[in-house]
Amino acid sequence: MPSELSVGRLFDGDTWHSNVRVAWHLGRITAVTPCDAGESPLPGVLAPGFVDIQVNGGGGVLFNTAREPDDLARMVSAHARLGTTSLLPTLITDSLEAMTRGIELAIEARRRGIPGIAGVHFEGPHISTVKRGAHPERHIRPLADRELDLYSREEVGVRLLTVAPEVVPPTRIRELVDSGVVVFLGHSNADTDTVSAALEAGASGFTHLFNAMSPLTARDPGMVGTALSHPDSWCGLILDGHHLHPLTARLALDCAGRRRMVLVSDAMPPVGTQQQEFTLLGDRVRRDSDRLVNEEGRLAGSVLDLGAAVRYATDRLGVEPEQALRMASLQPARAVGLDGDQGRIRPGGPADLVLLDDSLRVCRTWMAGQEVGHD
Repeated sequence: MPSELSVGRLFDGDTWHSNVRVAWHLGRITAVTPCDAGESPLPGVLAPGFVDIQVNGGGGVLFNTAREPDDLARMVSAHARLGTTSLLPTLITDSLEAMTRGIELAIEARRRGIPGIAGVHFEGPHISTVKRGAHPERHIRPLADRELDLYSREEVGVRLLTVAPEVVPPTRIRELVDSGVVVFLGHSNADTDTVSAALEAGASGFTHLFNAMSPLTARDPGMVGTALSHPDSWCGLILDGHHLHPLTARLALDCAGRRRMVLVSDAMPPVGTQQQEFTLLGDRVRRDSDRLVNEEGRLAGSVLDLGAAVRYATDRLGVEPEQALRMASLQPARAVGLDGDQGRIRPGGPADLVLLDDSLRVCRTWMAGQEVGHD
């Protein structure tokens, strides 16, 4: 049955509109038109649903240990209640068996019509042991043909792979890109020449800028400096107040240009729950207020959601609301090739919508035209 919603303010992914009616049917937007005279639209802001390209878990589920498509449905539902309507379940460094299971789960979930799963992000295992962070060293390894075959499976949708360019050479990066894989660089101690060669080979972005990567120094820009100076690559930012100092985040936004920044959550199972600890590949991770730390005291993902990241950008960093919303929707969609469908409100596009109050807090969410229950 057709549905519609009238709102006082609409951000369509690029532009603001006032007093607009959005209509949809069978999960797709059919019309975006002005409200009738005398109509009383809802207060707040209607925006495209958020697109999160780095989601390790949520709703008590860790993607690495998920066993059933319903586990993915729980993870998606937890983030949908917080405004994210499309995501990449992210598998951190693990065995080939776990990687294969993860991609099969994503394929089966998509086949069953579970909404919101745009593909899979493999964060590792082809990373630097020096910059591994909370990734288990025992599973870090070079890229072999068996993994290349896995990454080439088109039925999973988007395939995003984070690699260290000192581990995966330019020839392999070109193979990956030619097979349709989106390659980001991260968890790396590479020098600027190595990073630049990877970008030249087709790598197109950086995973959680500043975190687990070679820093900018006087004599070698490293991965951070190369990322900030490269005009075309995407940069993921975790704006939870722990992964980045606000001055560092503001520097990145001012230096690199806000139109190539992408908000990511790096979320773990506690998101959307009251869970206080969980096991990450044999390592106990505990929640300390709004941060997660492992037994070594390292940050181990986050309890962030993209709605909170948007508010941090506007409230703490002075980012304009439209740019913060763009960094949570259209820009991540563009970064992984989803912008033909995601990150916009327009006729023919998906009815993936989030209604925010004037403080940009999530009030209601629709995925494929179906409203998601909120706590």
